[in-house]
Amino acid sequence: MLQAAHGNALAEGGSVVALSYIAAQRVFPNYGDMADAKALLESIARSWGYRLGKDKKVRVNTVSQSPTMTTAGSGVKGFDGFFGFAQEMSPLGNAPAEDCARFCLALFSDYTRFVTMQNLYHDGGFSSTGVTPEIMARFTSAE
Repeated sequence: MLQAAHGNALAEGGSVVALSYIAAQRVFPNYGDMADAKALLESIARSWGYRLGKDKKVRVNTVSQSPTMTTAGSGVKGFDGFFGFAQEMSPLGNAPAEDCARFCLALFSDYTRFVTMQNLYHDGGFSSTGVTPEIMARFTSAE
């Protein structure tokens, strides 16, 4: 799509945003081929972000969203359990779809005119959290 839009479909200084997922960087059982597809998507965003930035000052970014109750997400085996796990691992909790939409809108604004070629985590802190007391409590024996 970026190659097709490269001609006249993208305005000077415009912005392109695609949705990704942390499974592009880490293993999540049952996510399957989509993990590979998201990793490729993020690579394409970097490559085209450079090219479009040089040619037309167009920004290209990806947003890695929290697990979200969507038709696609709920189709992943064990999604309910993973949704709960991510909720407990994220200091801010899972980011709702509506807030992801607002974040994407911010990426189309002039406030982010120098943000490009990035995978931006919109996940309540999940991607940066090693472990939480709530998760540790499940693996700690009572003394």
